[in-house]
Amino acid sequence: MSRVVVAIAVVVVAAAAAFALWPSSGRQPIQATVAVREALAEDREGFARGLAPRPLVFPEDHGPHPDFRTEWWYYTGNLTTTSGRHVGFQLTFFRVALSPPAAGSVRADMSSSGSAAPASPRSSVAPDAPGSAWATRQLYVAHFAVTDTAGSRFHAVSRASRAALGLAGAQASPFHVWVERWSAQADGPATRLRAQEGDVAVDLTVTPGKPVVLQGDRGLSRKGPEPGNASLYYSFTRMPARGTVRLGGETLEVSGEAWMDREWSTSALGAGVEGWDWFALQLDDGRELMVYRLRRRDGTADPFSAGTLVAPDGSARLLAADDVRVETLARWTSPHSAARYPARWRLGVPSADLRLEIEPRLADQELRVGTRYWEGAVRVTGSAAGHGYVELVGYGE
Repeated sequence: MSRVVVAIAVVVVAAAAAFALWPSSGRQPIQATVAVREALAEDREGFARGLAPRPLVFPEDHGPHPDFRTEWWYYTGNLTTTSGRHVGFQLTFFRVALSPPAAGSVRADMSSSGSAAPASPRSSVAPDAPGSAWATRQLYVAHFAVTDTAGSRFHAVSRASRAALGLAGAQASPFHVWVERWSAQADGPATRLRAQEGDVAVDLTVTPGKPVVLQGDRGLSRKGPEPGNASLYYSFTRMPARGTVRLGGETLEVSGEAWMDREWSTSALGAGVEGWDWFALQLDDGRELMVYRLRRRDGTADPFSAGTLVAPDGSARLLAADDVRVETLARWTSPHSAARYPARWRLGVPSADLRLEIEPRLADQELRVGTRYWEGAVRVTGSAAGHGYVELVGYGE
């Protein structure tokens, strides 16, 4: 998810920065208090920005990029049991810089001419600020959600911790990102995802089923007209998944498909943009479709909206805003926040002969975890069937 890179993570900072003085905020309830556009007014001085495409280098770019203000590792997926029971999951890790890197240590990640700065492995395990062992410039936040379709239940929780004393952090090789005991960690060629809160837990192994997709222009995804208003963005759009999901007293053996989005940036929404709708769809014919619709204050789509259509062989085609048509067919009002969200869509890509209808597995998949947004599992019908995830940000603020 593309997500607008900085947005959720910076919103999380505004709600969670108060927790940075404590070893862990994971067991405290976090309530939404900050609007997206207010949080995006944060100062960007002293951070690197993406100005032009550069080669992405692996495994180095799987790890953290502390020169940039924010980044995330974003996993979502649709799973089923052998009896056909559906479960959706989301496990996301955000890194948010609380202050710029030390003077003299920041470099522009890309020059205006597009020449690449050399990549290097980085880790935020060790303190990156002088003084106490508790000192750090990095805050990590994780969101964990499970959609129990058969039980009509949605579980969503958040944890936050400083990148000090091993409480939270990320590293490239071997790949590992964690907030306390929630983690995504390399397991050979696969990644193991683990999270537990109370009697809800996931323990899943996901493996890339297709090559990495470089979103936007060779991995540079522009979100607005200002230079540097862009993210470095890649995805694994189809990852076979297998493992267990615990729901109360039940432990379910599950398999299915996951999607992983990876972005880092120092950026903000363009002027007049209120929020966004993001679609990540896995079609039964072997294609994947990612679309983000940046939403302006008058409800129209911003011209920097875009997407990607991935063929069964893994080749990807960039979609411009005019290539995609999105129509809202129904709306749902949250009983918790009174926010009114789109609740069913018709999405078309005429050049690919795609005419899809998208419907949530559950109406109530609203997260209230330091910021408020809707993100949930959906089913797809129409000219192609499938499943996916949708994220809706900036409604009811």
